[in-house]
Amino acid sequence: MLTGAATNVACALIGCFLVLRRMSMMGDALSHAVLPGLVVAFLISGSTGILPLFLGAAVVGLLTTFLTQSLHQYARVPSDASMGVVFTTMFAIGVVLVKKYVSGLHFDIACVYEGSLELVPFADTIAGLPRPLFTTLIVLIVNLAVLIVLWKEFKISSFDGNLATTMGFSSTAIHYLLMTLVAVTAVASFEAVGSILVVAMLIVPAATAHLLCDRLAVMVAISAGVGIAASILGYWAAYYFDTNIAGMMTVAVGVLYALAVLFSPRYGICSTLVRNFQMSLRVFREDLLAMLYRVEELDASKSLTATEARIALGSGWLARLAISNLIRAGGIGKEGDQLQLTVQGRSDARQLVRSHRLWETYLVEHLGMPLDHVHEPANRIEHFIDEKLRQELDAELEEKSQDPHGREIPE
Repeated sequence: MLTGAATNVACALIGCFLVLRRMSMMGDALSHAVLPGLVVAFLISGSTGILPLFLGAAVVGLLTTFLTQSLHQYARVPSDASMGVVFTTMFAIGVVLVKKYVSGLHFDIACVYEGSLELVPFADTIAGLPRPLFTTLIVLIVNLAVLIVLWKEFKISSFDGNLATTMGFSSTAIHYLLMTLVAVTAVASFEAVGSILVVAMLIVPAATAHLLCDRLAVMVAISAGVGIAASILGYWAAYYFDTNIAGMMTVAVGVLYALAVLFSPRYGICSTLVRNFQMSLRVFREDLLAMLYRVEELDASKSLTATEARIALGSGWLARLAISNLIRAGGIGKEGDQLQLTVQGRSDARQLVRSHRLWETYLVEHLGMPLDHVHEPANRIEHFIDEKLRQELDAELEEKSQDPHGREIPE
């Protein structure tokens, strides 16, 4: 669980910048493209030690990034297409090298994809820690240190590369450094968690955090927290269902992302539906108040019945809900089937009608709109005009007392 958490956090830290740069699939591309680097490093060094593999992965990762960028910039190939061309070609070269030159070496394909977190407690130890955990902690520390030292550079270049260049540091160099970190992190994590979890953790925690906040520092912190939560939840789910731990951690982070998609306070589907419903209900309530005010304005002795109000509002259940809400809130009273404005309701309705007529007057006098074109825009925007804007409109219109239709603008 600790090894999974360390890997997830190491991936999440740099994954935030991949998401911001719209390079989400680069993690997947690099995790496949580094294969020839691993093979060449093994052939040169004759060792499967972590250091030569790191160096081979870093070199090929940079080469992959350079080729992708060159195809996009000079050959006018779309960025996603250039990425697909380069990483599939590099991966194919790696497969050919493995088949032709690597023999007598145990290469567990399932381990590369699924990882072997179950075997971490039985691995060799370094400084009292299992080797996979020690390796991922080193990568985590390196990623964190680079981000702390170059935070400003990573931040600015992720949002505006041209601005970064004008400020005196190369956004291209930062880009290649980020790709190197991605390649090294992926290679360091293969043994323990496999490529599936690495690719997922490079993107999904950052994407989840992006739904929950709009500030980069908070996004990085949340993505790290999501990675840790996925490690804990995935471990216990794998224990309960007796299945692969790395795979279940990937499922767990996918579930966390789905929850963010549904319930994110600002961008979640359910949250958006709730806000839209609340807005619709508020508009219905305010339309009813304004309607009752205009009826009183025409004839103080007249009033609307609840049925007439529902028909005029044009929606059955929502209109009924708006009427019942206003009655409970004290905005309107009901005598028999007749609806009457209360003192508070009349005050609120007066401000709505005032906003409507001020806006109609503004559209006619300052924008030159014809009279038969101003009612609908004013009917929509009256719900969003606050006291400050009313005062500004009043000042612009030199405190006019009537709207373009000759009706009194309430005070």
